[in-house]
Amino acid sequence: MALAKDYDSVMRRANEIMKKSLGLDYQKFESGSIAFDYEALMKSTNYTLEEVTKIQARTSVGNTPLIELRNLSALSRKYAKPGYGARIFAKDEAANVSGSFKARRAACAVAHAKKLGYKGVIAATSGNYGAAVASQAAMQGLECIVVQECYDSKGVGQPEIIEKARKCEAYGAEVVQLTVGPELFYSFLSIMEDTGYFNASLYSPFGIAGVETLGYEIAMQCRKLLGKDPDMVVCTNAGGGMITGTARGLLKAGCTNTQMIAASIDLTGLHMASDTQFNKKSCTTGHTGFGVPYATDPDHSDVPRSAARALRYMDRYVTVTQGEVIYITEVLANLEGIERGPAGNTSLAAAFSLAQELPEDAILVISETEYTGAGKHIQPQLSFARDNGIDIIFGDPAADNKVGVNIVLPRNPGYIKYKEADINRFRQSLIKRAYKKAGVTNPSEADLKYLAEETKTNVEFVKKTLGL
Repeated sequence: MALAKDYDSVMRRANEIMKKSLGLDYQKFESGSIAFDYEALMKSTNYTLEEVTKIQARTSVGNTPLIELRNLSALSRKYAKPGYGARIFAKDEAANVSGSFKARRAACAVAHAKKLGYKGVIAATSGNYGAAVASQAAMQGLECIVVQECYDSKGVGQPEIIEKARKCEAYGAEVVQLTVGPELFYSFLSIMEDTGYFNASLYSPFGIAGVETLGYEIAMQCRKLLGKDPDMVVCTNAGGGMITGTARGLLKAGCTNTQMIAASIDLTGLHMASDTQFNKKSCTTGHTGFGVPYATDPDHSDVPRSAARALRYMDRYVTVTQGEVIYITEVLANLEGIERGPAGNTSLAAAFSLAQELPEDAILVISETEYTGAGKHIQPQLSFARDNGIDIIFGDPAADNKVGVNIVLPRNPGYIKYKEADINRFRQSLIKRAYKKAGVTNPSEADLKYLAEETKTNVEFVKKTLGL
């Protein structure tokens, strides 16, 4: 009997579809209350860090260079007090086979799909992950479908997303492009059900295990090159996988004192699911439209329980503006001779400012850079912004920036200043959401401990948040 394919019917089968598509029963990690066994979920991959490293090496993923940005560090020091201005290093993830750190997630997920005997893989992503999955699928001899949220209702797509679709197709993937809105998840589930392909989700434990090698490599390279652990690692934050995997890898290397900083572009006020606001943003990833919702409610993803749980690992959350990211992208090219895309340069813009608060001998690493290309370059992004009525001006981003109205390029590098986000407010939001979603009235000690771990706080913080 044919299954009903209307929206409500498909969504009711979501858990069943996802279970079949991952070969993983999430129910066995649940407690029946608020808590679930996160570490057991991560161990369910049955891959050690060493095994993931070998999987990635077979497809030219990982072991990327750690580059000291000497000229940028020197420029940052001009705006710092004497004796301050950390050494800034970039972990150059554009050296991965598909051009971004997402290759680490894809290598582990696609290899596992091959091992389980799936004929193909599918991923819902408008970002670099689609290209990474398509690249790995080509290497493994698997079919690949990438489902993108690409256009507004007038059929206008952002140059960066269109560029990524082209890259996916170049690797042989089929790309399904959709308009903004709820049809993305429905279409993804429906296609996955029809094909029986493996869900190469960004948020599966296989994907996050793939990022752990990134943090581990940062630790090993810093020790080899500099004789010490990094003092601070800044991660561009969207869905939370970068900071989760990087932090876990650093911890496995024994880096217990490294500060983990999440950085996003502040696009507060632009709703991600709004058709009219979809093209008002020029940077399509690494912004608060993803970063805050996924930090405070990580399980609203394409798996029952996301393995990307950013608030477990971040010490601080900072934001920068689109103009600052575009500006630092040009500075990186002009001063260091390195041209990279906007996602990694979100963390670089924050790092440029954060470095000024650290001593000169401190080590600050940005954990992501990505390839740049036709649609990811700053010029088409600025042209696209103008076409959508966005003003491009020079000024003070802190004072003049108006989200969805203008892009403010700093008058000079001294105007690049991160803003501190209220991480405790995000923690409280996660705690309250999890409590409400579970529908419990008397959380157990295990629940309270779980929520403390989820938010990198303590039981007393959780109790106070819940008024217990």
